[in-house]
Amino acid sequence: MSGFPIPVSVLTGFLGAGKTTLLNRLLKDPALADTAVIINEFGEVAIDHLLVEQSSDGIIQLSDGCLCCTVRGELVDTLADLVDRLQTGRIARLARVIVETTGLADPAPVLQSIMAHPALVQAFRLDGVITLVDAVNGNATLDAHVEAVKQVAVADRIVLSKADLATDPSELETLRARLRQINPGAELLDVADTGTGVVALFDCGLYNPATKSADVRRWLGEEAAHDHDHHHYDHDHQDGHDHGHRHDSRVRSYSLVHDGPVPFSAIEMFLDLLRSTHGERLLRMKGVIELREDPSRPLVIHGVQKILHPPVQLSSWPDGKRGTRLVLITLDMPEDYIRRLFAAFTNRPSIDTPDRAALENNPLAIAGR
Repeated sequence: MSGFPIPVSVLTGFLGAGKTTLLNRLLKDPALADTAVIINEFGEVAIDHLLVEQSSDGIIQLSDGCLCCTVRGELVDTLADLVDRLQTGRIARLARVIVETTGLADPAPVLQSIMAHPALVQAFRLDGVITLVDAVNGNATLDAHVEAVKQVAVADRIVLSKADLATDPSELETLRARLRQINPGAELLDVADTGTGVVALFDCGLYNPATKSADVRRWLGEEAAHDHDHHHYDHDHQDGHDHGHRHDSRVRSYSLVHDGPVPFSAIEMFLDLLRSTHGERLLRMKGVIELREDPSRPLVIHGVQKILHPPVQLSSWPDGKRGTRLVLITLDMPEDYIRRLFAAFTNRPSIDTPDRAALENNPLAIAGR
């Protein structure tokens, strides 16, 4: 299909973060011509539709509930209809789709809809998740709502809004550090910066449009994560207060690295067990794998909770760095479990084809052998 897959960007953020304001600004940029905007309406009055400055032909309204749950099927139908309109000539060109979620939405089901539908994965690709955070109310929102923490955790780009209205510089800096702690792999931007436009926010997927090739390090957020590891921020103690109640203390980001090729069967069972035992806690996963069966062509994987996007093999290693690199963002998942399970499948040749039933009953048993 010519022109496919079409990039889909998910714009999320808690209530009042300024998603529609940002969207209005972005849609004035000629770079977003031929973009379809899917706006999640909540309530009977389509107020967001009135606020988005775009012709009705470019606006697709989803009403009667929350995009991430009650109208999730409608999102799939809407995306499928876009493909049909494009193929039948009712739409001349479609360069991008932007899905704006409600402020209360857990973005995971939206991502799953895009990544898991057998027909949609041929027509669309997830470009990235853009999460807005209100600088004035951000800390309180993260304390009170785990959905807000999830929105930050799964983001590829975090955009801080209303920083000019924040009256306490130390509180603002605490929020910035807190966001980096929750998601060290995401780029943190300020909505007021002149550079926070289409170029900075979009095209954050695996393929870099500037180089027309895969950019694994950029996609995995390895440089940001590396900087985070060397400048760790202790958000529980820096400001002298006890923040043990914070929801973001439940979110952790892990990097799993293995030098050398791994059998496909081992990786397949590792991912299968991880998703079957703790899938709901696996907020997002990205990875590049050196396969023993074909070490010259890296396997790229991308998952959200229990949903794994169909793996893709690249034609060659884009950065010359081989091996297996996985980045996991988790909620209430023990680090020891993840690392022991990963080590069991990557470091022990004897477990290429372990007894599946035994592992499903006790997945950690193999790690303790």
